[in-house]
Amino acid sequence: MNRLQGELERLYGHARVLELEGAGSWSELAKVWTGVQAELELPAPGIAVNGCDAYQLWFSFPASVSDPEAERLLAALRSRYLGDVRPDRIRIRTKAAPPPFQAAPERWSAFVTPDLAALFDEGPWLDLPPGDDAQAELLSRLKTIPSDALRRALPLLQPAPQAAAPLPRMPEDDDPRRFLLRVMNDAAVDMHLRIEAAKALLDGNEGQRR
Repeated sequence: MNRLQGELERLYGHARVLELEGAGSWSELAKVWTGVQAELELPAPGIAVNGCDAYQLWFSFPASVSDPEAERLLAALRSRYLGDVRPDRIRIRTKAAPPPFQAAPERWSAFVTPDLAALFDEGPWLDLPPGDDAQAELLSRLKTIPSDALRRALPLLQPAPQAAAPLPRMPEDDDPRRFLLRVMNDAAVDMHLRIEAAKALLDGNEGQRR
């Protein structure tokens, strides 16, 4: 086993890949790469060009992390950072051949450094095969996500609960019927509250006729 094979086995024996296709996609996928580190305090995923049409982020998980946990992270990252990206441009891969390999004539997949990633926006591939030593050196700087860090990060990606709309307050000098009429006719009030006000008015009218 050479050095590159050793690094690939160390990192990506249990991997998940978030892939984004299209020209200029690195600026969008970079939000995920940055957020993982800055907001979630997780190790940086590997950055790769797939040799065809997309950028990839390679996430390294330990064997102790279950498949559902790993997939939950990528789904949550997609929702958090790529919510405004067309869904058909995003792929989550549970099994993928790691770079480097030849995807087409004169098109190679490869891991790339963050400072060079934007250079491949017009074509996410290398024209020549990347050197094994250079690829191994790049991968040697990456770390696997610790299972406890992953479990701390997942709750941070959950959407914050929305506060319930405040109930309209009745002025002390107002009578209940005028208050209910105002609620029913106020377009700024939630519809379900307007409906309840209308029901209360109907019930009151029925009671008066009896």
